[in-house]
Amino acid sequence: MVNERTLPTFNTATAHITKEEGLRLYEDMVLGRLFEDKCAEMYYRGKMFGFVHLYNGQEAVSTGVIQAMRPGEDFVSSTYRDHVHALSAGVPAREVMAELFGKATGCSKGRGGSMHMFSAEHRLLGGYAFVAEGIPVAAGAAFQSKYRREVLGDNSADQVTACFFGDGAANNGQFFETLNMAALWKLPIIFVVENNKWAIGMAHERATSQPEIYKKASVFNMVGVEVDGMDVLAVRAVAQEAVSRARAGEGPTLIEALTYRFRGHSLADPDEMRSKAEKEFWFARDPIKKLAAYLVEQNLADQQELKAIDRKIQDVIDEAVKFAESSPEPDPSELYRFVFAEDE
Repeated sequence: MVNERTLPTFNTATAHITKEEGLRLYEDMVLGRLFEDKCAEMYYRGKMFGFVHLYNGQEAVSTGVIQAMRPGEDFVSSTYRDHVHALSAGVPAREVMAELFGKATGCSKGRGGSMHMFSAEHRLLGGYAFVAEGIPVAAGAAFQSKYRREVLGDNSADQVTACFFGDGAANNGQFFETLNMAALWKLPIIFVVENNKWAIGMAHERATSQPEIYKKASVFNMVGVEVDGMDVLAVRAVAQEAVSRARAGEGPTLIEALTYRFRGHSLADPDEMRSKAEKEFWFARDPIKKLAAYLVEQNLADQQELKAIDRKIQDVIDEAVKFAESSPEPDPSELYRFVFAEDE
C-alpha cells in the first residue's frame, strides 16, 4: 500500500514564484494545519459534536488550487472535509470555528456544523456530507457563469468553479454524469479529485477498476492531469493552467491530486486500517515542510520569517476559539428560518 503508484515529479525551477506569493501559500497552509490541530483539541475536550473530518496533510491541494483562482469571486464547492477549503476561500477562521461550535456567529449560523460550511460572501457553495453530492451543484454554478456571459451578455461573468471531492466519489454516478455535461457544454469548472488513497476504510486500489482517476477524463474528451498533491507549487501550476483554460472558454479539467490524510477518516476513527509503513512514507512528504524548505533554499524566506508566520497564525486560531466560545447559541425562535428563501 505504499509504492503502487509513483508520485509525479515537478521541476521547482519552473515555479516562477515571488517571495510574496511563496509566503502567502505558506501562511494559507499553516492556517489550515493549525486550525485542524485546534479542532482535534476542541473535539476531544467536548466543545464540538458529531463527526469531524480533518484535512491534515492535504493542505497543498486546497491552497494550490484556490490561491490560483480569485478568492471571493470564483466559486468553491467542498465535501465533508471542508474546514480548510473554507479558510482558503477567505472565510474568517473565527466564523469557521464558531460554526464548528454550533454558534449563531458561524458561517452557516450554527446550523451546518463541521460538514456544511457555506458562505455566499466568499463564494463557498457549501460542504456536502453525501459523497459526490457537491459535484452537480458545482456544475450548476459553472453553468450560470457561462449562461450569464454568453446568453445574457455579461462580460464580467468569467468566474471559474473549483469542485473538490475524494477518490471514493469518482465511483459515483454523479461524477460521470456531471463530467459528461461539463464537457459537452464546455463549462468553466475544475474537478479536483483529492485522492488520499482511502475512502473511509476502503483502499482506493481495491475499490475501482481504473485506479488512475485522471485517465477517466479521456472518456469525456476532457483534459485530465495527475499531480503530486503534497507539493503546493505543483498543484498551483496545474491549477493555473486549468483556470486559464476555463476562463478562456476552453472547458473543464479533471485534476487528480495524489495526497494523504495524516489523521483517521474522522476524529472518531481509531485509524487501524493503514499500515505504519504507509503512514511514514507519506508523513515524510509533509507539504508544509516541503514548501518551507524550498523557500529557504531559494532565499525567498528565512526561518525567522516562517516562525513569525507560525506565531501569527497561532494567535488567529486562539482568537477564533475565544470568539466561538463567547458567541451566542442560535435563538430557538429562529428554528424555522432559512428553510425557505427570504427577501433581502
